[in-house]
Amino acid sequence: MSTAVWPPLPPDQLIKEEEASLARELEWLLSSLQETLASLKSGLEECIALLAPQEPGSTLVLSSLRSESLKGFVTRVGTTIIKGDIHLRLPSLPPPRGSSTYKLAFSPNPTAPILYLPQLTSVRNLINESLDVIDVTTWTGDAKDANFISGQLRLLFDNIQEARQALKGGEEVQGRWWESPIDERVFDPPLPASISFHLSVSEASLVLCVRTLEPTVPNTTSTSDSFSGFNFRDRLAVAIGASRRSEHDEINEVFIYKGQEVKVKEKVRVESGDPSLMAMMAKLSALEHNVALSRKALDIVMGKDE
Repeated sequence: MSTAVWPPLPPDQLIKEEEASLARELEWLLSSLQETLASLKSGLEECIALLAPQEPGSTLVLSSLRSESLKGFVTRVGTTIIKGDIHLRLPSLPPPRGSSTYKLAFSPNPTAPILYLPQLTSVRNLINESLDVIDVTTWTGDAKDANFISGQLRLLFDNIQEARQALKGGEEVQGRWWESPIDERVFDPPLPASISFHLSVSEASLVLCVRTLEPTVPNTTSTSDSFSGFNFRDRLAVAIGASRRSEHDEINEVFIYKGQEVKVKEKVRVESGDPSLMAMMAKLSALEHNVALSRKALDIVMGKDE
């Protein structure tokens, strides 16, 4: 279908009328985008509220599937884990005498190091930056400058998309466990060198990976025994086949952990859905979609759409 103008206009006048029509449409769109920005700001404020450090926080149960390998809980407040109690039952981690499990308990000492979740810190910073972008766009910049608004929308889209990706996870944002070991003083008693405790976020769920480690070059010094977590009886049992090695995806890999080459003896991974993070991820996805539509509309009216 085509549209004709009657009575016909001279070509030069028709071009002028088309340009005037596009100018009016652009002016209307730029005005309506101010309402869109206000709606986006409200949505982002809801997201930041879900990440606010409010007591009592979110207590999440951690439990391995179809086994007793790992049971416990952690409590998240904002971007930090303030409390936790983990019980491990692993062949490679003998429990203390008189106990059936190996316990990892967060230290109640107020001077103990705080366990931050870098992904959530990144999400909070990106949302705050997005709110700043909206404030600048609304109150400081020229609301009638299409190029300025287009640039601000792109910056806003990139920030929201990156925040959503931080909640979605992936190795590039979750970090490598051997490069960022947890401070052993987070726990009481301190975390042994033979255990790696790595907490991250994936698909808006908390993911805990606990690994038992052994050095690649064993020796008979007390330091090595302390690091590996295995006594002579355990190593002999493996050697003669009385104890079977655990199968996992990192069994043949070598890592540099705290300055020493190690192998992963045993690994257990559990995850627990966090309702607040799930709600935030859904809101960020919707906001990202809305910004993308606004960018598309503005590009079309500005003639940038190809």
